[in-house]
Amino acid sequence: MQPSSTGASLATSDALAQPAVLRKDDRHRPGQRSFRRANLALFAAGIATFVLLYSTQGLLPVLSGDLGLTPGQASWTASAATLGLALGLLPASALSDRYGRTAVMTASTLAAAALALALPFAPDLTTLVVLRALQGAALAGLPATAMAYLAEEVHPSALASAMGLYVAGNSIGGMGGRLLSGWVAAGFGWRWGLAASAALALLAVLAFRLLIPAARHFTPAPVDARALARTVGRHLRNPLLLRLYALGLLFMAVFGAVYNTIGYRLIAAPFHLPESVAASIFVVYLVGTATSAAAGRLAGRLGRRGALYVAIGTTTVGLLLSLADSLLAALLGLVLITAGFFAGHATASSAVGRTATEGRAQASALYLIAYYLGNSLGGTIGADAYHATGWPGAATIGLTAMALAAGVTLYATHRAHAGARRGALRAAR
Repeated sequence: MQPSSTGASLATSDALAQPAVLRKDDRHRPGQRSFRRANLALFAAGIATFVLLYSTQGLLPVLSGDLGLTPGQASWTASAATLGLALGLLPASALSDRYGRTAVMTASTLAAAALALALPFAPDLTTLVVLRALQGAALAGLPATAMAYLAEEVHPSALASAMGLYVAGNSIGGMGGRLLSGWVAAGFGWRWGLAASAALALLAVLAFRLLIPAARHFTPAPVDARALARTVGRHLRNPLLLRLYALGLLFMAVFGAVYNTIGYRLIAAPFHLPESVAASIFVVYLVGTATSAAAGRLAGRLGRRGALYVAIGTTTVGLLLSLADSLLAALLGLVLITAGFFAGHATASSAVGRTATEGRAQASALYLIAYYLGNSLGGTIGADAYHATGWPGAATIGLTAMALAAGVTLYATHRAHAGARRGALRAAR
């Protein structure tokens, strides 16, 4: 079945699934079977998306060796996918408003998996980069729509935990894709590594489609370019959303810089690890799974800004620790960087869904545009910095991004305190 026909038929089923009169607050809640199915479905979708999106990141040293590429050149196979995804997010969010959240998510992941089947046959770097950019654009439908689906279908009291589990699925997919492609590539070459990632993603897409509950709170709307531009303009004039977008970009810049270069560092002096062992480093993603799921509880205890301070501090300590020429310190640093990144991303992304009272798909899309632009910029600049000065160059890119994130959060804290003081003065008059 072609992705386009799939999208049309699923859109019809989404529309028919909506009752004429909704029950009072029938959104999914913890303990309900529908809540578990929605969480598992988005978990599987996250696995499929991030297996495909990062399938070449674990292969960068192998690609460099096989095709004679610098780290910066090889990193374009990862950066092109995230750049294509960023450019496709707004169109995908508009299509989800017209054809339905589940329709767009399914069509998106199927199209990306189909493109994944062509990647192992790429004859050169240029073809591989172009295919990866197209694959990223195809994948845009899921991340642009998943947060809007959760915001509409899940009760607000459970939204942070549901979002955390979705991000945890992203981390499992990112880890699984990198591990699988890296291990297979170490034994059989990068082409077989990409083929293995495609097979795993297809299984996850099937699980998503079988589990996802039909949308009950989605109302189709025609695609209106002018209305879309107005909605985007309103979001871009919202200071809180702008700060959240900046934080997503900065956290992801660290992530791209670190994970595009860590494989090169581990196979080089002073560590000299085999490529198969270096590829296993992505098991650290399990830390991201745990911290993403716990981010909602952390924000509930410390508040959103408190959780962000913890995430920024954890990431910064990890970057500083990773500078030591000790394998144990480097691995512990990577654990802290990963934990801080996922906690920061889960906190910021869930806040976007709560802040935007209308145009949630577009608000989420704008966050993810900034997020994946951060990945492309950080990954490419970090790889070039590594090529020029080694690991300290890549770590410096990350530390700079975290200093800027701390500045954004401190400014938000100052604004909040100033607003509270003004409110207290008005109340005293």
